[in-house]
Amino acid sequence: MKAFRHTLLALTLTLTGLTSMTAPSLAQAQATSTITTGVMVILTVKPGVTREQVMAVMPDEIRQTVQLYLNGKVREWYAKSDGRGVVFLLDAKDAAEAHAIMEGLPLAKQDLMDHDYIAVGPLLPLRLLLAKP
Repeated sequence: MKAFRHTLLALTLTLTGLTSMTAPSLAQAQATSTITTGVMVILTVKPGVTREQVMAVMPDEIRQTVQLYLNGKVREWYAKSDGRGVVFLLDAKDAAEAHAIMEGLPLAKQDLMDHDYIAVGPLLPLRLLLAKP
């Protein structure tokens, strides 16, 4: 009897999951209207660029990056653990705005870094915690 109950429970959970996956839910509807609250920018030193080339630009890069931080454009910044770049979390509404911010910095002007832009926002599945059962 216990095995039957476990099987019935597993079948019920599976069918419930399939139903929720096929019927549009609140979370799925909201996922199509993603909110961007920032842009992560990953800067990596371009192949062939020497440490000396980067270090020659760093005093100006640091000053201008600190100014962006003080102006509220840079929320967080980190060094990549491989020592080949940094990661910024910018207060920007989209990747285009982040690109405009980053292209004004000395390392970008000298074309020493590759830039990857990733728009980020709230983790929408957390809305499921707020939905009524």
